[in-house]
Amino acid sequence: MSDTVDSFLDECADLDALVADLDEPTWARATPAEGWTIAHQIAHLAWTDEIAAVAATDPQGFAAEVEIAMQDPMGHVDTRTQEGAVATPAQVLARWRAGRERLAHVLRGAPADTKLPWFGPPMSPRSMATARLMETWAHGQDVADALGVTRTPTARLRDICHLGVRTRDFAYLINDRTPPAQPFHVELTGPDGELWTWGDEDGERSADRVTGSAQDFCLVVTQRREVEETDVVATGDAKAWLAIAQAFAGAPRGARQ
Repeated sequence: MSDTVDSFLDECADLDALVADLDEPTWARATPAEGWTIAHQIAHLAWTDEIAAVAATDPQGFAAEVEIAMQDPMGHVDTRTQEGAVATPAQVLARWRAGRERLAHVLRGAPADTKLPWFGPPMSPRSMATARLMETWAHGQDVADALGVTRTPTARLRDICHLGVRTRDFAYLINDRTPPAQPFHVELTGPDGELWTWGDEDGERSADRVTGSAQDFCLVVTQRREVEETDVVATGDAKAWLAIAQAFAGAPRGARQ
């Protein structure tokens, strides 16, 4: 558990280093997310870390936030993000730094078998830490793209890959599809050349396979790149999965052609 939380904080620190010294006009630079600047990206992470801590410590408070969200399911995240993005860069940074440290403290103290409520399926503390790692990495990619920066992949990608694999059935369900009965064989190459695999022991002979680099797989399941823009290759039914893959809660994007 502590390793996952540490990885989350390390990912935050890498992104923090990318934005901490930006001037105010650069904070206002557009990112690939339509209508979102760099300030929006960091404000979004700050709010999400805060509400994750609420979910872990105050179920009634979190339920109240869900009720508000249900009044505008498609716009609630943008509303909370916009509310945060109007602050100065220094204020946004301070809020994000405080919120992520509080969340890390809360997750480290939560019983491992606890199920924390969320906007998607409930999660264990470890899964919540992994989800926060994934989202920090994904929004960090948006910031890096806006700045024209190429990030160095790290071993932290393994947790994001694992989440991408574990959310396969979730992606099917939110797109009104029936998940396949059997797991696909997923074989990814980590940053140091190590092979990371998921699936059953006979998966190497499976017709439903995904192969490629861990970094590119993460870009696909976080919807930061199209499959065709990466080195990821899918065969059999796995092709349909990658068209709808979604490692985060929220409305489905739908199949990508």
